[in-house]
Amino acid sequence: MSGHNKWSKIKNRKAVTDSQKSKIFGKYARLIAIESKRVGGDVSSPSLSAVIDRAKAENMPNDNIERAVKKGAGGDTGNLETIVYETYGPGGCAILISALTDNRNRAAQEIKHALVENGFELAAPGSASWAFQKTHDGYDATMPLALSEDDKNKLQKLVDELDELDDVQDIYTNVSE
Repeated sequence: MSGHNKWSKIKNRKAVTDSQKSKIFGKYARLIAIESKRVGGDVSSPSLSAVIDRAKAENMPNDNIERAVKKGAGGDTGNLETIVYETYGPGGCAILISALTDNRNRAAQEIKHALVENGFELAAPGSASWAFQKTHDGYDATMPLALSEDDKNKLQKLVDELDELDDVQDIYTNVSE
């Protein structure tokens, strides 16, 4: 009965949670580095402090935050840019995918691949954004849409696959809860 002791169960559970934390911390580190580059490393800047507060709310260690601020202030962030992709999902729901990447082509191909795997494709710019209003936190749906249970499951699968991509920062839908 090897592999069935208490430690192996804890080790496997810890590996899953560590992987999820690593993904979240990586996304926040990129955001902090970009914001730090934009404001010149000024931690008292409202935009940088807001991103740092959001990272701390996710329990990101201070060492990681400081490293990301230094990376951005030092100019080691490369040429990262924010891109918003638009598509329509199951049941005709509008989806906005916000990505932060240093390679537009790679990000576009990864997102297209995830969409095609689920039977969808990218929409033209502006075709889905009409269903959202830009706010300081991202996008809010202006016209919420109700989905069937089957469509909600398809949408959840699509969102999970998109969220696994490194460049994808946020995913917004106009689906009502």
